[in-house]
Amino acid sequence: MNDALVNLLRSVGMRSRSFLTAEAFLAAPIDDSPSCVVLDVRLRVANGLEVQREINQRGLCLPVIFITGHGDIEMSVRAMKAGAVDFLTKPFRDQDFLDAVSAAIAMDRTKRQALQCGDDLRARYTTLSEREREVMILAASGLMNKQIAGKMGISEVTIKIHRARAMRKMAARTFADLVKMALELGLCPPRETSPAGSRPGDGAARPAAMGY
Repeated sequence: MNDALVNLLRSVGMRSRSFLTAEAFLAAPIDDSPSCVVLDVRLRVANGLEVQREINQRGLCLPVIFITGHGDIEMSVRAMKAGAVDFLTKPFRDQDFLDAVSAAIAMDRTKRQALQCGDDLRARYTTLSEREREVMILAASGLMNKQIAGKMGISEVTIKIHRARAMRKMAARTFADLVKMALELGLCPPRETSPAGSRPGDGAARPAAMGY
């Protein structure tokens, strides 16, 4: 990414780093904050698509914006299929570039938040006892307390206690929240919509853009 683009990003308050080579970029530590990568398709040594492939193989999962002066349709299609979020052909307007970077960073921020929520959810789930997990899964699958009690061979009162504890540990305000959490954790298949009135189960870092 050339100095003009670096200065453009900095002029709107975005931190940016530029790298002269693909090797320098791949060897550099990655900021643990919402960011994106701006890649020129035709680099001095490596091909931009090769760098994108290396980024994916390393599991970096960073949004990639390609810039090119050649408007190669085949290459743009390949880049998009590999996960690029935008492909800008020179000359492009400053605002188009800023919009592309802002959209890519917003996408990365959303993804990071979703991953963080998933990590928090899994951490809470590990605090449940084996019985609480079983009750949570069965209840989220649509079984009534009475059915769960029969299946587990314990009383319905005990089932209610386990379910209440599971909801408390999972920080679920409602039973619907608990079902949603179970689905997000992949504990049970999606449920069909219940008839109206039925009650299943009873009752901020600053953004950064990087490129070279």
